[in-house]
Amino acid sequence: MKKTLQTSIIHPGYTAPEGFMAYPPAIHHASTVLFKNVAAMRSGDWKNKAAYTYGLHGTPTTFTLEARLAELEGGNHCLLAPSGLAAIAMVDFALLKTGDDVLLPENVYNPNRELGKWLANDFGITARYYDPLAGAGIADLIAPNTKLIWTEAPGSVSMEVPDLPAICKAAHARGVLVALDNTWSAGLALRGFDMGVDIVMQALTKYQSGGSDVLMGALVTRDAALNERLAMAHMRLGMGVSADDAYLVMRGLPSMKLRFEAHDASARKVAAWLKARPEITRVLHPAFEDCPGHEHWKRDFSGAGGLFSVLFDARYTEEQTDRFVDNLELFGLGYSWGGANSLVMPYRIKAIRSNWQDSGTLVRFNIGLEDTADLIADIERALGTL
Repeated sequence: MKKTLQTSIIHPGYTAPEGFMAYPPAIHHASTVLFKNVAAMRSGDWKNKAAYTYGLHGTPTTFTLEARLAELEGGNHCLLAPSGLAAIAMVDFALLKTGDDVLLPENVYNPNRELGKWLANDFGITARYYDPLAGAGIADLIAPNTKLIWTEAPGSVSMEVPDLPAICKAAHARGVLVALDNTWSAGLALRGFDMGVDIVMQALTKYQSGGSDVLMGALVTRDAALNERLAMAHMRLGMGVSADDAYLVMRGLPSMKLRFEAHDASARKVAAWLKARPEITRVLHPAFEDCPGHEHWKRDFSGAGGLFSVLFDARYTEEQTDRFVDNLELFGLGYSWGGANSLVMPYRIKAIRSNWQDSGTLVRFNIGLEDTADLIADIERALGTL
């Protein structure tokens, strides 16, 4: 048909030739997805990833990232979320209802703790906290209404490593699902499903993107029925991610293992150097023998990445340790990890942990990809300002 200029701008006649191939995946932007005909529209099912129904439910870009993440974790299904916390919330809203009970480790990611408080205060869901080293002893805490146990391996501030197989065995004996925050190991150093967990959560914000410029989370499962429960929450909560962000994560995946190993090697050198310093009373690094749960790390993990914490000697005041942090030049003061730039963060650990016994300020380091000797020199210089 003959078209006016305005219509021609919106409905151009040109179609690019087929057959283009390149390594980077294509970026598909869409809210509206077009159907071939009415029959295709009426037969469409948003849960079926063999077809497309609406941009929020997936495009070739997001489906490709989900498939790659599922393969990385050894799972069968994956759902993307706008952040790691959004993925955590998706699990809770999919699996819990008023009157249910959820168990969370004492060293849980603090926004997950806040989510637990919200569930308890406004939704009538009991949120209880357990010793991250409880292992098989968690069986004593499982109540008839317990539906979900969250685990974090290790805790991303105090670094305790749980006995995941023991927790999963106790949970499954009572019909309770186990979800794992596997962000610390990026799905590389810990195989969550081999430990027995039912759901693996990843904050793709960290190692997967690697650029400190993306917010995204993911849930990976093996069981189709469980994935469908999560997918219903995903749809009802309107979870979606940008195609551009999905592309950025995919761009980071091929180099992730190399980057993770570089973070790991440098972090162990920095941690060992700090362990010998008189200002430091404890180095909380799962690969070190005196880290709580080290035996579980040694049995279950194949690496450690770049994140660990230290405890300063109690003779140093908070003002002094804050001065140390402020005097670091190569470490940015900020949350997160997994990017090329090193980060540091002091914590008032007793404010977020009950029954914390150690004295002294806890400071967490994310060791980036800078030269290790330069990082050590920067820390040594800043220690001189205490």
